[in-house]
Amino acid sequence: MGGWTAAGKGLLIAFLLAFTAAISPSASAASTKKAKGSDSPPLMLQLPIDTGRRDPSSVVFPIYGDVYPHGLYYVAMSIGDPPKPYFLDIDTGSDLTWLQCDAPCVRCSKGPHPWYRPTRNKLVPCRDPLCAALHVGTIHDENCDQCDYQIQYEDRGSSLGVLISDAFNLRLINTTVVRPVFAFGCGYDQQFAIQNAPTPTDGLLGLGTGKISVLSQLSDQGVTKNVMGHCLGGKGGGYLFFGDDFVPTSRMTWAPMSRSRNYYSPGPANLYWGTRSLGVNQMEVVFDTGSTFTYFGFQPYQAFLSAVKSDLSKKPLKEEFDDPTLPVCWKGPKAFKSVKDVKKYFKTLALNFVNGNRALLEVPPENYLIITKHGNACLGILNGTEAGLNKDLNIIGDISMQDRMVVYDNERQHIGWVQIGCDRLPKPGASSR
Repeated sequence: MGGWTAAGKGLLIAFLLAFTAAISPSASAASTKKAKGSDSPPLMLQLPIDTGRRDPSSVVFPIYGDVYPHGLYYVAMSIGDPPKPYFLDIDTGSDLTWLQCDAPCVRCSKGPHPWYRPTRNKLVPCRDPLCAALHVGTIHDENCDQCDYQIQYEDRGSSLGVLISDAFNLRLINTTVVRPVFAFGCGYDQQFAIQNAPTPTDGLLGLGTGKISVLSQLSDQGVTKNVMGHCLGGKGGGYLFFGDDFVPTSRMTWAPMSRSRNYYSPGPANLYWGTRSLGVNQMEVVFDTGSTFTYFGFQPYQAFLSAVKSDLSKKPLKEEFDDPTLPVCWKGPKAFKSVKDVKKYFKTLALNFVNGNRALLEVPPENYLIITKHGNACLGILNGTEAGLNKDLNIIGDISMQDRMVVYDNERQHIGWVQIGCDRLPKPGASSR
């Protein structure tokens, strides 16, 4: 959730808690009194956007950040009236977008920009469909005065706040500037992995599959199609896009989305080390840009680690126990400067997804190793069980998605990827779909 720790920054797969407490009693943006304007039509019904434009378009954002040493990728978005800039951690593992919010703030960390300051008329009423979507699976009172939330993440971070609405400033690829109004969280009480430390972002951009996610709201309002993609640069940077204009028409590997989870998942996969099966079959996999590293459950992690150590037993590498960066590291005869110095000692990890056309996701050493400031090579695939994850949950994090475009096509219900450079923004027209 902004900021990096070896123990598990950014395990941002989230779950919502049933929550009914009111916003901070001294809040200027909201109170326990009935919100002004709460008799207006539901948000999803009252916000026709740019009615002169008939066809959905696309929008692209530069991505900033890296896996190491910063531990996150984020985008800059302009929000409010007048629009102000905010940095948002991109997270495909959760739905709700939220900003640190001066309502006033109970617990917030200093970010790159001043905290967002809402006004009373920005409150989303409880009877709005988006409030119901936010609380799906929990007890929801449509007669409450304000749409409160408390969301917790797998890295033990959390955000508590109230749902509000405001304009997002977007420049589409057809040069049109639109200002759709989205619902998002006004987070006035955050728990971070390192409390009170400055954070590199102002909040989080929820890109999951739920109706409250920014992607779903863009699609529901007809601004873009329900398609999204990202390209995370191995040396940092990259891009994020909404809409299907940047989706390549060839070379993509596609796998059907699994319906067994409410996350982006290509379904179960069999695990290979080079060409050798590791004996791990039908492992459930989730793609999560909110996780810096990749996490395997106990069995696949042990099988993977045993294969790596077996291969290295006759190589000139020694396990390094004094590097605090990550749990498993090696040192060479001299300090490594890049993965190129050490990749010859490692094999490609492969996940063969069993649904559909048995799509193959290859994870070369560049996509599971980092070179630390101490000159050691460390594994960026971690033990999810030790991190407190569900034993059956395997997360493909940022490190294993670097230098490839990953596309989440909710229109056609499939996920695709292709190896590609992420160092420059794509040009529209790559897709004729």
